[in-house]
Amino acid sequence: MARIKKNGNSPHTLVINADNGPENSGVRSQWLKRLVEFSVQGNITIKLAYYPPYHSKYNPIERVFGVLENYWNGDPLRTVEKALGLASGMTYNGIHPVVQQITKLYSTGVKLSNQIRNLYEKALFRLPELRKWFITINPDKAKRICELAECLV
Repeated sequence: MARIKKNGNSPHTLVINADNGPENSGVRSQWLKRLVEFSVQGNITIKLAYYPPYHSKYNPIERVFGVLENYWNGDPLRTVEKALGLASGMTYNGIHPVVQQITKLYSTGVKLSNQIRNLYEKALFRLPELRKWFITINPDKAKRICELAECLV
């Protein structure tokens, strides 16, 4: 984030529109913990805005996937290279996507203790009427929470 500039300034807020799938839902503790830590690292406010269930038509990435499926035209994706090549060659609104393979393996089944999970929850501001659907992470509050979490580990 430090390299990104607009009018010579670093961004102060990052808005993430998420689909509320199982890996990035508003109750997924590992996801939220990493976002709290990212907020501190980048000194940036993070706003998570989740699409409600069955509203994928509003999610721009779903539109890109539709274009990609049409571009593939049923061509079998037998290799990673083939998939990456086809994805790199498509355009969406006149723009070629940046395509890269992520090879990092993430551990599954990693859980936070209730004490740590509850602590990280305190770094989140949830709108009372939209608790699962809109979350704000303030870097100053997140920093205090991360410092407390280090003491408990």
